[in-house]
Amino acid sequence: MVLQEKAVRTAAPAPRRAFLHGTVQVLGELLITAGIILLLFVAWQLWWTNVESDARQSQVIKEFAQDLAAPATTEPAPGATTPPAAAEDFGKPVVGTAPGHAGTIGIMYIPRFGPSYTRPIVQGTSQDVLDTLGLGHYSNTAMPGAVGNFAVAGHRQTHGAVLDNIHTLVPGDKIYVQTKDGFYVYVFRNNQIVLPSRTDVLEPVPTQPGVAPTESYLTMTSCNPRFGAEERIIAYALLDSWRPWSAGPPAEIAAQVAAATGRS
Repeated sequence: MVLQEKAVRTAAPAPRRAFLHGTVQVLGELLITAGIILLLFVAWQLWWTNVESDARQSQVIKEFAQDLAAPATTEPAPGATTPPAAAEDFGKPVVGTAPGHAGTIGIMYIPRFGPSYTRPIVQGTSQDVLDTLGLGHYSNTAMPGAVGNFAVAGHRQTHGAVLDNIHTLVPGDKIYVQTKDGFYVYVFRNNQIVLPSRTDVLEPVPTQPGVAPTESYLTMTSCNPRFGAEERIIAYALLDSWRPWSAGPPAEIAAQVAAATGRS
């Protein structure tokens, strides 16, 4: 009797065990599905958005290049010797007029980021600009070459990752900005990590509200750390020189300019 009673008691929970087993199996499948969806989302964010943005930015550069006149070139006479290069002085930089929202200002070249780094600079810092078109110009800041603060923003890991390597800049690195008027050469000075609320980095003299500028600054802003957005990394540079488009590009980026615009 005792043995039979025990058998009845152990057999009774069988339906409950089956229900629990089925529930666990369904939950497991849901978790696997959720994991796959999460992985696809990460792949879309870190890979596909870059593919889409790179393609669109290449098109923006191509459209910009179509409006450029061919720079003047002078071929030496046969048998003539080339005189030593002298320091060139093209006077005060020409400062262009800001275009409308999403209009193209120019192209940025940063040799430190590699020989193929060629990114468009577009007016505005709204999502439609930063997620697709490249570096966004803070519309309330100066234009390239102007006294004051020419400030731009860009993503680090997604949507083209235009400033992914901002942390690798070394003091003395040159940053080239090309517009339809010419080439502006900025020299990197230092970077700074700040909270997103630090809008004073966009002042005419960065971080110094109310101070009148006497120099031409370039300020680049991006998220920090690379896979987060809790902070902002700010890179500061000063204008070193400029040359009109008609004089041709600086030698260091001549190949990049030719590849990007189809002009030498």
